[in-house]
Amino acid sequence: MPDMTSLPPIAILGAGSMGGAILQGIIASGRDGGVTATNRTREKAAAFDGVAGVTSIALEERPDGNADALAGAKVVLVGVKPAMVPDLLREIGPSIRPGTIVVSLAAGVTIATFESILGTEVPVLRSMPNTPAVVGRAVTGLAAGSAVSDEDRALVRSVFETCGAVVDLPESQIDALSTISGSGPAYVFLLIEALTEAARGKGFTDADARLMAEQTFIGAAALLDATGEDPAELRRRVTSPKGTTERAVAVLADAGLPALFAEATDAALARARELATGA
Repeated sequence: MPDMTSLPPIAILGAGSMGGAILQGIIASGRDGGVTATNRTREKAAAFDGVAGVTSIALEERPDGNADALAGAKVVLVGVKPAMVPDLLREIGPSIRPGTIVVSLAAGVTIATFESILGTEVPVLRSMPNTPAVVGRAVTGLAAGSAVSDEDRALVRSVFETCGAVVDLPESQIDALSTISGSGPAYVFLLIEALTEAARGKGFTDADARLMAEQTFIGAAALLDATGEDPAELRRRVTSPKGTTERAVAVLADAGLPALFAEATDAALARARELATGA
């Protein structure tokens, strides 16, 4: 049975696409203890006006809004763009109360950066959600800093579980996770594009080709989720000996598809490491 314990008050500083998705997950869970979200403009802040349990602040109207958001928060999610993180941390540092947990949503910003500005006594976690958070089906990697207790980690994990699954891992594996779950939706969309194009090539209309390809992926993923079976076992059940699927899968295997995915994710990991050095 899922844990229905109420979450504590949460502040989301920079409730853009990812921060906003997590906000929606928290509210939809029915477990929120109140969420305060900040955005730079009135236009962006207006997206959350009238949402029960949410206080939305436009910084252009309330320049001290980030500090105000921290006033009663137990968990603070930092969702601004990576380049803006150091300035934001210097701004909110004096307002962080003992026991407040700070969580990064910013790609590429290390826990060490947070601790160097906020101090090593502040519990800091680094998260790496992916875009399916907007539909409550994220995979979020979660790495903890030196001051994070087991209780802190469990609390932050419960926040991210409102919009999907969570993987606990050391920070050294965050970049590797990003090549699988972070970039992964793009790989899936690329495969759907390719299968759609193959259907068009066999004479199907654009609408039917798209329907067939998209719903096949959606249905297969739903079947995998519902059964809990190993994907290799489900593949075997579809692949009759000497049948059409077996021949198609053999073509993909001969083309080196597994090795191609390994090569692609290795390339993504190499680029992540380049970005970390400013390249």
